[in-house]
Amino acid sequence: MDAFLRLSADTARFTHGSPRAFSFGDDGRLLWFLRSTGPTDALDGLWVLDTATGTETRLADPRELSPEPGELPLAERRLRERTRLVAAGIGSYALSGDGRRAVFPLHGRLYAVACDGTAAPEPLPAAGPALDPRPNADGSRTAYVADDALHVHPGGRISPADGARWGLAEFVAAEELGRTRGHWWSTDGVTLLAARVDESALERRHFADPAHPELPAEDFAYPEAGGPNADVQLWVLGPDGGRVRLDWDAGAFPYVCDAGWESATEILLTVQDRLQRNVLLLAADPATGRTTELSRTTHPQWVDPLLPGTPARLPDGRTLTAADTPAGTARGLALDGKPLTGEGIQVRAVAGLHEGRLLIEAGLRDPAEQQVLLLDPDTGELTPLADGPGVHGVSASAGTLLLTSADTDGIRRTVRTPDGREFTPADLSAPLPYRVRPVLERVTELGLPTALVLPRGHVPGRRLPVLMDSYGGPGFQDVSAEPRRWQARQWWADQGFAVVTVDNRGTPYVSPAHTHAVYRGFSDVTLEDQVAALRALGERHRDLDLGRVGVRGWSYGGYLAAMAVLRRPDVFHAAAAGAAPTDFRHYDTAYTERYLGLPQEHPEVYERDSLIPDAPRLSRPLLLVTGLADDNVHPSHTLRLSQALTDAGRPHQLLALPGVTHMTPGGTREKIMALELEFFRRELAL
Repeated sequence: MDAFLRLSADTARFTHGSPRAFSFGDDGRLLWFLRSTGPTDALDGLWVLDTATGTETRLADPRELSPEPGELPLAERRLRERTRLVAAGIGSYALSGDGRRAVFPLHGRLYAVACDGTAAPEPLPAAGPALDPRPNADGSRTAYVADDALHVHPGGRISPADGARWGLAEFVAAEELGRTRGHWWSTDGVTLLAARVDESALERRHFADPAHPELPAEDFAYPEAGGPNADVQLWVLGPDGGRVRLDWDAGAFPYVCDAGWESATEILLTVQDRLQRNVLLLAADPATGRTTELSRTTHPQWVDPLLPGTPARLPDGRTLTAADTPAGTARGLALDGKPLTGEGIQVRAVAGLHEGRLLIEAGLRDPAEQQVLLLDPDTGELTPLADGPGVHGVSASAGTLLLTSADTDGIRRTVRTPDGREFTPADLSAPLPYRVRPVLERVTELGLPTALVLPRGHVPGRRLPVLMDSYGGPGFQDVSAEPRRWQARQWWADQGFAVVTVDNRGTPYVSPAHTHAVYRGFSDVTLEDQVAALRALGERHRDLDLGRVGVRGWSYGGYLAAMAVLRRPDVFHAAAAGAAPTDFRHYDTAYTERYLGLPQEHPEVYERDSLIPDAPRLSRPLLLVTGLADDNVHPSHTLRLSQALTDAGRPHQLLALPGVTHMTPGGTREKIMALELEFFRRELAL
């Protein structure tokens, strides 16, 4: 294997050894995190940094606790797919309310550890292979899930045996709505709020490992567009066996986006209608289950879900919500319905409160960059905390900040205490092999963000075949100053390509109008913008050979790649399409219906966005790739397109990978890249 691809595979794309999953505890004194021991160590351990001394202590080593690791519980494996968690060892942890004690699962077993580092992690008895443990306020009790039931230690099972799944997020919540948990302790550590999920109305999907035909097929419930969703309820489970169901109009608002305890006598939850045009923040009485509407956010197309930290209630009782500006040029904030931010700032997240002001992540200039700002909730005044070139992020607790900055020089993290001291959590990951400065430009009358990466040492005047490498779909920004995402693209460029990336309309962080332009149709807008941007860049950069254009992508990017050669063979000359959702009638409810509506009401939209009818038109080389264990974009998407191409007599290549999921872990992605390189070299006469 090529040296870069081998390094990328061995280091999990330069993430092994990098600290992650930060959480503050003990009023900001402690910073908990996960990290492996070096750039080729896949097993993350649990660490804590004491901001009083700057000392780092490893509290839990997975090798010591589990020298012979077993299989992950099936429910945890699927949850890791939803959250895109590829790290081995300790994948996640949860803190007690005071932040001095952590619990974590490891291969189905539970452990607890205190912050002082003087005692080894303590095994916790569990009723079976366990996941998602959550300690209460003082760490004296731990709730966890085993065999679809919610248990407490010490104690036992507290959810009824009624055939439903208790304590876990359902598929669409974890995959599409940003809610990855299903149980929450009350602030006094006595009572639990739990999700009850009934998936009996959903169709079952299956996949088998063709390399092992002796093994049974695996099946799972999947909410297909236009079909039924899981029935999700929230119940308060008391220590005395009492149960109270939270009462809201779940028929009109079936999606639970967030939930949690505001106090021992109040629960806050956020719910959405099925088409996600209305988002309600509700207050619930845990004693009676009655709910009261605190705020309502509406949009004629959909309320964009990409603004963490909202809706929320501030300590003074005011309600903070997301609010697009009237012109649709900026996504901002409102307090009690009154706009707090204006047209010049794109708010991306609310990280909490700091020094009496809102701590936010936002874009002030180019969409490729992100700043950290303090926002005065009374005046709207902005004060920058981190606003240099690059992408800056923040988390905070009791006056202590963790600032993360990413730019062409790499990624840096700084802990800043209220008294002005600073610490840097050790990063043991491999240095990024390339220092990439992509040419970032806004093109066409739409101002589409684009990036161009040329081979190192490129001699002007030498014509280069073009490789389009874009995602192009809602929810993900490709053109960013974050340096890790350009490493593979520099490798592609060094193979002899001009690598072009475009954030077409539908992608986030340019403006609400830019994002909402794909309403009631993906294909036309996505492909039109990619073509227009490519031609605009060709006019500006004459070394781009537009007579030799390849396109590659994964997931929605795979959809874009296949669509490019099927519908615009005059522009695109070869494509490698991985994990492509070829027919959105068979993708999940929450994502698909948000943008396209219900297939029963808009069948023409789904037909127009399906690639299956385009199969007879294929005239360019097409490589299809799918993982046969992909429970997100099921392999049937790729196989249906391959079947349609075969039926139409259209030659193509199919790479079906047994046991591979949507995340392509363990070096699979790099092996696919090597095969794609051979494909493009051959088909573009490189």
